[in-house]
Amino acid sequence: MRKTKIICTIGPASEHEDVLTRMIKAGMDVARLNFSHGSHEEHQSKIDLIKKVRQKLHMPIAIMLDTKGPEYRIKTFENGKIELKDGDTFTLTTDDIVGNQERVSVNYENLIKDLKVGDRVLVANGIIILQVRELKGNDAICDVIAGGTLSDRKSMNFPNKVMKHAYLSKQDKDDLLFGIKNEVDYVAASFVSTKQDVADLRSFLDENGGEDIEIIAKIENRSGVDHVEEICEIANGIMIARGDLGVEIPGVEVPAIQKYLINKCRMLGTRVITATEMLESMIHNPRPTRAELSDVANAVYDGSSAIMLSGESAAGKYPVEAVKNMAETAEYTEKQINYGKRFANADFQTKSIVDAISHATCAMAIDVDAKCIVVSSLTGRTVRMVSRFRCPVDIIGMTTSEKAWRKLNLSWGVKPVLCEEYNSMEVMFYNAMNEAKSVMKLKKGDHIVLTGGLINGKTGNTNVIKVETV
Repeated sequence: MRKTKIICTIGPASEHEDVLTRMIKAGMDVARLNFSHGSHEEHQSKIDLIKKVRQKLHMPIAIMLDTKGPEYRIKTFENGKIELKDGDTFTLTTDDIVGNQERVSVNYENLIKDLKVGDRVLVANGIIILQVRELKGNDAICDVIAGGTLSDRKSMNFPNKVMKHAYLSKQDKDDLLFGIKNEVDYVAASFVSTKQDVADLRSFLDENGGEDIEIIAKIENRSGVDHVEEICEIANGIMIARGDLGVEIPGVEVPAIQKYLINKCRMLGTRVITATEMLESMIHNPRPTRAELSDVANAVYDGSSAIMLSGESAAGKYPVEAVKNMAETAEYTEKQINYGKRFANADFQTKSIVDAISHATCAMAIDVDAKCIVVSSLTGRTVRMVSRFRCPVDIIGMTTSEKAWRKLNLSWGVKPVLCEEYNSMEVMFYNAMNEAKSVMKLKKGDHIVLTGGLINGKTGNTNVIKVETV
């Protein structure tokens, strides 16, 4: 069973029932909707399709809403574009004008307050580099360090700066309300810089009926990297969004930062997703490059909970093939990893009863050479706690909640199973044994380790570990 999960962005290439069905069968676990693009009507049709296909296949495909986030852009030019040369003077202004060869408007009204002389502004994903020479009135007068073609509505990045703005824009709030209404399972929060950004998002979700939605904080700038430990305290996971991260931070640093973030999350027991340009060439080509396969394999070696396809599955010519290549590479790589040795050498901190029981469950499964671990949990929390220790033994996560069933599909090494409610430990373990036999194709003499404590729909009762022999 493949342990590393796969997230696929849904777009024009994949929003067809046949294609989506084949992507799921090829290994897709989570469907991502990028709210930087598209209307609510367009996203509604994607959500309806995902729900239709997952119900038809009876598979717990989770839905992730990826917010647009705080986005800084220039506005428009008289002729749609200009050419900037190294050494030119070019002005960014908060005045509402039509751009020309000398200046252009920006969409962020506090730009002049947040900038200082000497700051660099990266435009068009870092292709154009400006440096602030002077701040005057509503203008930031800049020197062009690296020129090129600059066209309408290109993005701006401000390396090593935290801009002073409200984290949630009106568009983000509207999108989140739309997501709550459609019962999405995850929100991927763009450009998280501090713990407070996650807290603001959590409060908005809780106040509007989205208490069950989990938050994945996207790390896309230096501040997010620096504050990752505190971000992980309240986020349900992080995404290493290497595209914007590689613009905000020198590209040569990104591989080391990726390894640092993955290792930090493993020690904290937080889910971590590695994303962006993993099989980028498959947007146009039927086969990935060897470098891309190495990138996927390294993300798995490092310990990513999940890996993600963006343009490859949203707009590429070969979305199904991209999923197949990613799934096959992940599964093969996992077979080369000694997870038992990693578990034995890891310095995990157990801070609660559930923590201790989860760790003991993994240790016992290794000691008795169990074929699988079965965890019973209403909310899925105990399943995630067992998963975080990255035990080499496959995990079956049993839950009576459809929401938890879907959300568990993002947990490393977990096969989610939806089951009926039960009112005694004996019935729970009997059902668990039957599920394990069915899902894992166990034979006589195989051991399984069971843990849980869910009785009559109550949560927080995990207090039992049991070894059973088929």
